[in-house]
Amino acid sequence: MSQSKEALWPIIRTAGIDGFLISFSHSLSEPANRAALAFREAIENAGWDGIEETSTSLVSTYLRFDPLWHEHSQIQHMLEKLIKKENWLEMELPRGRKLWRVPTVFGTSLAPLFSEAAHAAGLTPDAAIASISQTRVRVQTIGFAPGMPYLGELPQPWDLPRQTELSARIPIGGLCVAIRQLVLFPVETSTGWRHIGQTAIQVFQQNSDDPFLLRPGDEVYFEPTTPERLSSLKKDPYGGAVAEAI
Repeated sequence: MSQSKEALWPIIRTAGIDGFLISFSHSLSEPANRAALAFREAIENAGWDGIEETSTSLVSTYLRFDPLWHEHSQIQHMLEKLIKKENWLEMELPRGRKLWRVPTVFGTSLAPLFSEAAHAAGLTPDAAIASISQTRVRVQTIGFAPGMPYLGELPQPWDLPRQTELSARIPIGGLCVAIRQLVLFPVETSTGWRHIGQTAIQVFQQNSDDPFLLRPGDEVYFEPTTPERLSSLKKDPYGGAVAEAI
């Protein structure tokens, strides 16, 4: 009897001479992202000797180990045993997460592609602001630039493709949208994602001992504010954002 597609996951792959990648799906989904986060926490809690690093991507957990401490076959066996202990796609999210509320200006000259994105999503400007600001999005992974969060998922109307041409400059704190996800920019850069909102938050705290402000598993509300209030928040490295434990 052939296996179902679901039965093929998770998949354990080697990653170089000292790493493993444990993937829970071939494409992004909420359960697969939750599984990756939960599995990383389980590895951390297991307290295995010789583990030098763990992290997560959108649907995978990465583990790096000391090859002088373990052989690949030993780590593979440990991972297989841990996988069998739970249905990871049904696991709860890790503990110690935060819920952030981030003041955000949608549209205006600060975020010039908002109206275009709202139209592409089939929404009026007011409905677009309500859709995004009322959706509690999760930090699914950190990537591309230091501390840069990928957040999602947004409702289906926001399944927008990236632009075919790059926007030349997105400022620090720019909020951009594509493929039902949001990204917050820690540095000025070009992008194919549409710039729909502007915040004053600095997600990369360069001089801090803990430089990444947001962590995978954290959740965020982007709360509408005015350009005038946002301007007054620029000297605050949190940009007026507040967090609570969840």
